[in-house]
Amino acid sequence: MTDDSDTTAEDDAEADVDRDPTADRTTAPMSDFSAGEALTGALVALIGVAIAFGIPLLAFGI
Repeated sequence: MTDDSDTTAEDDAEADVDRDPTADRTTAPMSDFSAGEALTGALVALIGVAIAFGIPLLAFGI
């Protein structure tokens, strides 16, 4: 089996992205969010936990 790819490591050195390479990098957890958004996330997590554990408990009576 052969590798017919003509790309080299140098080709990937600088990705063609639409951002300023000198700007500070930010990620989602560092982004600002409101108390309402935090409450929404907590409610979604609570509903997910209730579904993940509640359905098996009701179905199997553990």
